Amino acid sequence: MSSRTKAVAAAGATLLTAAVLPAALLPAPAATARSAAEGSVSARALLDALGSCDRISDGRYRIDEDEDEDVPVCGTRDVVYWKADMDIDCDGWPTDECNSDTDPYFQDETAYVDADGDPLSSEYVPFIVVPGAGDRWDYSDSGIRGGSVAAVVYRDRVVYAVVGDVGPSNIIGEASWSTADALGIDPDPQIGGVNSGVTYIVFRDSQVSPIHSHRAAVTLGNRLAREFVGG
Repeated sequence: MSSRTKAVAAAGATLLTAAVLPAALLPAPAATARSAAEGSVSARALLDALGSCDRISDGRYRIDEDEDEDVPVCGTRDVVYWKADMDIDCDGWPTDECNSDTDPYFQDETAYVDADGDPLSSEYVPFIVVPGAGDRWDYSDSGIRGGSVAAVVYRDRVVYAVVGDVGPSNIIGEASWSTADALGIDPDPQIGGVNSGVTYIVFRDSQVSPIHSHRAAVTLGNRLAREFVGG
């Protein structure tokens, strides 16, 4: 959920008391976006394969509350995508980078959880935020769910992430601390992010298992990306 819209909810959130990540969320040495190879499909190849926007949303989205509604959700047979900004979602399991001290709107939960029922870690799990279902668009109608894999493109970089959280129904363009960091975007939840230039490409009917494994996201995402661009 965007930090700009969750202050009320955060006020009632209770910080998890565990000092360390649960075992299911601990990344393998090369499992985080900062160290894992992100596949063999270039950012340019992915963007070229998208073509012109075939809009599937009934309306357009804002990137922030005070912005115009000018971002459509587009679709092809294989993917759903949008081009927007990136706000930083620092919610989930508390870590050194994401907690109530670093983020005044911090919430110790994410819409989707791991197999043990624990929230995802924004610092360690690259994930994106989809807008909540509404009159404009319902992501589940497009074959998207928690754990669907996405290629997030910024400049010449590609990071594979999962759908891990849900935001407001009128705002689009948000991802976890780890996603931003891997793309070279300032991940600070208060002053970080970027105002434009990020493309979110979600592969329909895909599922990363386990949801918190970045290595699994890269493996599946790279295979689907190669198929999408034609080999």
